[in-house]
Amino acid sequence: MMDLTLYLLKGSSSLVRFGGVLPKFSTVMKRHGKVLKIINEYSSSSSLSSLSHFEAQRTASNDKKSCFTTRTHTCGELTSKDIGCKVRVKGWIQYNRSKFLLLRDAYGMTQVLVEEMNDKMRQFIDGLPLESVIEVNGEVIARPKDQINNKMVTGDIEIKASDIRVLGAAPKQMPLQIKEKKLPTEDIRMKYRYLYLRYPHMQKTLRLRSQLFHSMREFLIQHHFVDVETPTLFRKTPGGAQEFVVPTQIPGHFYSLVQSPQQFKQLLMIGGLDRYFQIARCYRDETVRHDRQPEFTQLDIELSFVEREDIIKLIEELLKFSWPTSEERPDIPFLQMTFHDAMLNYGSDKPDLRFESKICDVTHLLNPQKNASICQQEVPGELSARAIIFPKAASVCKKDHLKEIKTEAMKNTIHSDLHMVPIKKFRDIKNSLQSVLSVEEINKIVDFLKVVEGDLLCLCIGKPLEVLKVLGLARVLTADALEANGFMVREVENRFLWIVDFPLFEESGMGSLLSAHHPFTQPHPDDMHLLESEPLKVRGLHYDLVLNGSEIGGGSIRISDAHLQKYILNDLLHLDTSTLQHLIDGLSLGCPPHGGIALGLDRLVAMICGVKSIREVIAFPKGLKGKDPMAGAPAPLTKEDAETYKLPFSHC
Repeated sequence: MMDLTLYLLKGSSSLVRFGGVLPKFSTVMKRHGKVLKIINEYSSSSSLSSLSHFEAQRTASNDKKSCFTTRTHTCGELTSKDIGCKVRVKGWIQYNRSKFLLLRDAYGMTQVLVEEMNDKMRQFIDGLPLESVIEVNGEVIARPKDQINNKMVTGDIEIKASDIRVLGAAPKQMPLQIKEKKLPTEDIRMKYRYLYLRYPHMQKTLRLRSQLFHSMREFLIQHHFVDVETPTLFRKTPGGAQEFVVPTQIPGHFYSLVQSPQQFKQLLMIGGLDRYFQIARCYRDETVRHDRQPEFTQLDIELSFVEREDIIKLIEELLKFSWPTSEERPDIPFLQMTFHDAMLNYGSDKPDLRFESKICDVTHLLNPQKNASICQQEVPGELSARAIIFPKAASVCKKDHLKEIKTEAMKNTIHSDLHMVPIKKFRDIKNSLQSVLSVEEINKIVDFLKVVEGDLLCLCIGKPLEVLKVLGLARVLTADALEANGFMVREVENRFLWIVDFPLFEESGMGSLLSAHHPFTQPHPDDMHLLESEPLKVRGLHYDLVLNGSEIGGGSIRISDAHLQKYILNDLLHLDTSTLQHLIDGLSLGCPPHGGIALGLDRLVAMICGVKSIREVIAFPKGLKGKDPMAGAPAPLTKEDAETYKLPFSHC
């Protein structure tokens, strides 16, 4: 065998060189209308040499990133201490400047000096397209003092190349160029996902994700948790989100992809595992959003013999241990807030505490007789009026922005009305609200809220629960709009928050009950006496973890009594328990008290990285409508597959 060089002849003098070990013969192959000719020109002696020298270099290096590979170093580790070393690096061509190349890999970039190579080799190198994968053999030398780049780890050295081989040629026209300051559109990023992964920020994000998962595993295993894999293929069960179904070759029988390992982890506690965790894949057939994917990853945890505060303490210590940057590690314990207080003060069960602007009740300042019909239509029942003040923000948002905020905040309401009032002068508030409030009422509100000129007032009047939800959404939308216009509202530091004492049930539109969390949540012991008479007043032992206004985790203490579980499923929720009989049976056969939680890892990583969409922290995410533009999934079945699974065949 001998080391040969492969050139791609394109009918011109431009050449692309490939390296490899090929048999001792010459051949001509036709591929895609082009001629590939194997010749052994311009192959330097170093490429024919033994690997023993480079093996010694890898052994001497403390960096393990090159172990088990044919390179001696990565493109991100060479410094002045390596001057004089013979090295072999491999990567993608980031820049080609005739006299030098900039070589990039997953760990950084290194400059390669080629001007001292012979003319033919330089001409060959000059024609190499960007993003071609090459191997460079050479010696580490110091850069001239006036060319040192302090912004690069490798900025004080360069590699004087003695031999360059092409390992994977790129075309001259790429679908996208890997330039950090010029990102392609979302469509291009999704279609050519494997190219988008070459961007340094994507490399960094996926490595951060990997390190976070590793640290979480390390913490849990140190605390004697057992990593157990549970099935992905299960059966459809009542409640929860829409599930994906999977056809089988048994006519009329389908699997269902699990929404989460909820039932399995409870069964593991019944089985005596005591402490379980899993980094689990979960599936929900729901609308894709910036923070939601049809398949996602969560850290799933369950323990026996625990109470709510035990789970809370566990997660706080886990996050502090595994947080990627030590200077940003969260302080514990986290703040706790009841569901009632969160809704009352922030209009949301996942409030963003990075800015104040609480909701204030001003109902007592209004005349109820006069204002019983101040909204678009008469408000049934009790009237509520509440407000939020954004200090010094009156001049930041234009009228169009405020109109958009009002429209978005009110899109799901019919019994409330929102008023966005920038108060540049005190007369502005009177001019804006005089159609719905008297001068006396306006003055009372101004005094009560301590409004000053320059403030932005958000006032909503209507049905109590609607008012809270409208203002909760308007609060976040207004903060977003202000910051988009350069007016910083939020603090930089992360704000963690536990929300506790959720209602166990909520009312459906048909007057029946629904589980606020899931039907396996233990009722609060202080409210057990209300289960039969006033179930909507019963709180559950459910807890959510909120970070900067986003829910990143949720869990509960579980029902461990079979009779109570059956009563809630059958008598209160009116669900068919036949598909859950395995769980009810297990609860009746000696079940320990237990509880758990699941953390949404995609959302958590996105927040750590400071990106809005979880698509930016997933290697191969789904796009809009759950589609994969890269591979064309989901795709229709072939006629043969449809027959195999006894499904109707359609060409659509």
